[in-house]
Amino acid sequence: MGPVLLPPTMDFVFKGLFGNEKRPELLISFLNAVLTPDEPITSITFKDRVLDKQYKNDKLGSLDILATTNKGELINVEVQVADERNMIERSLFYWSRLFSGQLQSGNPYQKLERTICINLLDFNLLDTHEYHSCYVLKEKERNEVLSDLLELHFIELDKIKDIKQASDIKTHLEAWLEFIKHPESQVSYELARQDEAIREAKDDLLILSCNEQFRLYYEARLKALLDETSRLQTAREEGLAQGIEQEKLKHLKNCFSLELSEEQIARITELSIDEVRRLRQELTF
Repeated sequence: MGPVLLPPTMDFVFKGLFGNEKRPELLISFLNAVLTPDEPITSITFKDRVLDKQYKNDKLGSLDILATTNKGELINVEVQVADERNMIERSLFYWSRLFSGQLQSGNPYQKLERTICINLLDFNLLDTHEYHSCYVLKEKERNEVLSDLLELHFIELDKIKDIKQASDIKTHLEAWLEFIKHPESQVSYELARQDEAIREAKDDLLILSCNEQFRLYYEARLKALLDETSRLQTAREEGLAQGIEQEKLKHLKNCFSLELSEEQIARITELSIDEVRRLRQELTF
């Protein structure tokens, strides 16, 4: 069998490895790499991923990975391949449901535990150069943290620089993300020799790739993702076409493919620079 390709089915493979209740050490290693806590997570308990019976048949009703740590923290990890333009709102929705769902009738608010949502994205979301962003509740002027009960992480894989050799990797998180992006690369092989958790993940991925049922699910997931990506792109271009002539739209896409500057494209297409910037973001999601 050929090499196992993670993208564009990164989400499905991620859940296959890190959502394996028989191998919690993989998720523990990944969470410690993301959160870098003063006291490392030592154990986790996987939780029912159904968020709310009201949403059980809806995409918003099932989480990718949900677990509690030995410190009582509730952690949700979501993996998203296609940009559906709602990731921030979705993450806030998940967090609010998980946070409020801890309260049962008669329980005090003091029983609420720290709730963390980690979003692993195969597209660019935020207007920043950093690939890892962490958001908490702070006072606007004094930059004073109100509470650590809310924590949202966004990890944007497209912003990670290409790694040529294992020695270029500086953090454990970078090591995990290199493996997630390129599990069959030479760098990942080097990392597997150096890190026990990554070696175990690589072995597990090989076992998964040899599983006939997994391969069928894998191929079905790949087709579904490709179909969804095509649908989103078609819908977006049709929406754009309502506000811009089809011929000009085609010309604009050619300009983007040539990597012309926004000023050059604006002169060629007779659009404003702001319109060019907006359309570039829409057409190259």
